[in-house]
Amino acid sequence: MADKNNHYRILVVEDEQFLRELYIEILIDAGYNVDSASDGDEAFHKIHSGGYDLVLLDIVLPKRDGLQILKDLKKDPPVKANKAILILSNLGEEAIISEGVALGIRGHLIKSDYTPEQLLGEVKRILTA
Repeated sequence: MADKNNHYRILVVEDEQFLRELYIEILIDAGYNVDSASDGDEAFHKIHSGGYDLVLLDIVLPKRDGLQILKDLKKDPPVKANKAILILSNLGEEAIISEGVALGIRGHLIKSDYTPEQLLGEVKRILTA
C-alpha cells in the first residue's frame, strides 16, 4: 500500500519540532514523499518553488506567518503550481479561516482536534479527492 503513495509530494510547515517530526514520520510511514519547513521564510521559498500535491501550513510561524505566506504567493505565484494547501493550526478563528479560503486554501485542520491517524486520513481524503 505504501508504494502507491510515493508519487505524492507533501510539504509539512510546522515550527514545533516535535509535531513536525511526528507528522513527517507518519506521512513517510504511509509511503509519501515528505519535505518540511520550520519557519515562514523557508516555507515560502519551498511553496513558491512548488510542485507539491499537498502543503500542510501552520499559521503561527517565526519570520512570516501562514497568512502572510498565502498573501505573498498571491502577489508572486509559485513557479510550479501546488495542488492543495491546507491550514494546520490550533487557531480555529473564523476570520483566519475565511481569509485563508479567500487566499486559496483547500481547508483547515485544528491540530488539537486530530490524532495523527485522523490527520493521515484527512491527507488521504484530500489527495484522492
